[in-house]
Amino acid sequence: MSERRRALDWIERAVRGDWNGLHLAANICVATTLLWLLLSTWADLNPIWAISSMVAASDPVVKQAAKTFRGRIVNSLVGSAVGMLVLLVEGPSAWQLPIAMSAAVIVSSYIVRQPTMFRQAPITAAIVIAAGLEKHSKLSGVELGVRRVGEVLLGCLVGVLVSWVMARLWPLPPPPPGPAEPGGA
Repeated sequence: MSERRRALDWIERAVRGDWNGLHLAANICVATTLLWLLLSTWADLNPIWAISSMVAASDPVVKQAAKTFRGRIVNSLVGSAVGMLVLLVEGPSAWQLPIAMSAAVIVSSYIVRQPTMFRQAPITAAIVIAAGLEKHSKLSGVELGVRRVGEVLLGCLVGVLVSWVMARLWPLPPPPPGPAEPGGA
């Protein structure tokens, strides 16, 4: 038996018909490479915000990736708006962090009502407020916050697009049959 055949047999035994992990690994590898080239090489930015967001929005099942993408986008926009509003009204202050994060949760939970990725709203508000604290001025903090949110949204977009393309190029096989139900025909 050739080395290649043994490796393929090992992979088949390891995954036991569940290819989701390999699909997700391939999606993440492709999307990370794209984001790294795009942001660090061509835009001279650290791609870590975009890459972490891409991982959250990637899924081998495109419908799930799209659902996560939508929730992440909506809640990122909520958190961004709340964080920027707090920065513009109150200015950068460490005390604004818990206020902005709590307000983002309230808006996301009770006004927007987008339950998928609802924790993204306070995370994004924290990113915006932290950017304001880092720069110690309203305008530069808002600008840096907008950049970070843009990187997060780019990562989400790349994650869902790569999931879609990979699903077309390498479709998931149907799931293996489950155990027989007792008393079934």
